[in-house]
Amino acid sequence: MSEDGFADWVAEFEGERARRARLEEPRWEWGANLPATVCRSLQKFQIGEDGDGRNLIGKADLAGDAHYAAAVRLFIDEELGHARLLARLLETAGVATLTGHWSDRIFMRVRRLLGLRLELMVLMTAELVAVEYYRDLRDGVADPLTREVAARILRDEQRHIPFHSRRLHDSIAELPTALRPLAVAGWRLLLLAAALFVAVDHGPALHSLRASRTGFVLGVLRSSVPVAAGLLGAVGTPGAAAAHRAPA
Repeated sequence: MSEDGFADWVAEFEGERARRARLEEPRWEWGANLPATVCRSLQKFQIGEDGDGRNLIGKADLAGDAHYAAAVRLFIDEELGHARLLARLLETAGVATLTGHWSDRIFMRVRRLLGLRLELMVLMTAELVAVEYYRDLRDGVADPLTREVAARILRDEQRHIPFHSRRLHDSIAELPTALRPLAVAGWRLLLLAAALFVAVDHGPALHSLRASRTGFVLGVLRSSVPVAAGLLGAVGTPGAAAAHRAPA
């Protein structure tokens, strides 16, 4: 990324928006044939993707980087796009979306109490969990429409990790040197707790996708290793560069 704040990330998100505008819609006419366990799981993930992001936008505006604030708005647009895709997928499967769920309400209330640094830690947790989930969904379901939707969302979620890593790296660098490893260790404990919760709550769906609870948790933890290294890396080191780079 350039030194000009998050200007490159604005270009990255705008480029993705233009790419999606040229992309045909999934073949909704195919319909989706999914196990009930997977449908119930997707209902909960659909709620998690659906939100206007006003709280995060307000914190991004206060961060003092206009490019970062613009990139956050574009990130939220992508998340809303995921919610739309999942809602259409559920509709084709003959399943209604949920109007709310207790786990999502708790997640949102906790986020609203946090400053930008801690909120980004929560968002990074959600992104890493989502990457593992959508990968399991893409690879474990036979339904072609669901595989396509999962692949589209997975591609975006993988891009979001270096975006949040970039800002979180800069925020952690503002802490005293001795506190930085503690902050990252605390984040990884939060990630472990979130992965365990999802593995239990969505266990029946994972089973239907031929994935295991243990494998899901281990997959999330493995993916966090390079992210944690990047969060602690000094500017210019390979780890930090990985935290700042958007995927090609």
